[in-house]
Amino acid sequence: MGSAKKTSAAAERRAKIEELRRQERARERRNKTITVAVCAVIFTALAGGTGYLLVTIKGEEQKEDKKQESARSTPVKGEKTWAELSRNHVPQTVSYPMTPAAGGDHAQAWMNCDGDVYAKEVPQENAVHALEHGAVWVTYNTKAPAADVKTLEETVSKTPYSLLSPHPKQKSPITVTAWGKQLELNTASDPRLTTFLTKYVQGPQTPEPGAACTNGLTT
Repeated sequence: MGSAKKTSAAAERRAKIEELRRQERARERRNKTITVAVCAVIFTALAGGTGYLLVTIKGEEQKEDKKQESARSTPVKGEKTWAELSRNHVPQTVSYPMTPAAGGDHAQAWMNCDGDVYAKEVPQENAVHALEHGAVWVTYNTKAPAADVKTLEETVSKTPYSLLSPHPKQKSPITVTAWGKQLELNTASDPRLTTFLTKYVQGPQTPEPGAACTNGLTT
């Protein structure tokens, strides 16, 4: 009898242990199922959010592309245009019909125009060669406030194919010039400044698109 009781007690313990193990396995399965479900929900939410973010970014990019395309195709209010400008390389000083010069015969070397800012006046003949390469030349005279000059410096320094220099002889405080194109401005906050840069930096007026704006003159 004693042996039978011991055997029965051992069997009960084994049964209880097995039941505890079964319950533990069931909890693990439930926890795993919950974890997978939560991860799936999070992944779906993230995927949806990422998709929404990508769609939003794409939409903003398309808006910006359309804005720039509109700026390129719409004439800038107040701009002057000259056509049939000569493009000979000459060693002598050139008398240009506009101030600053917006095209015509010019020097063999170009002014560096990779966002270059010049503190002193530069030779027009070299600046015109930069225009031929698709640069926009931003100039100012003593009427331009120091704050505007600083704004121009910041704008040009981050704009490839542009250069900035003082030009005491121009009439307006600020002038922006591309090959055959020119716009006079009173302030650096005029939105037409950005429009002109967008339209004419390597714009359709460029006689030699893609030509270098480095390895030229720096003074």
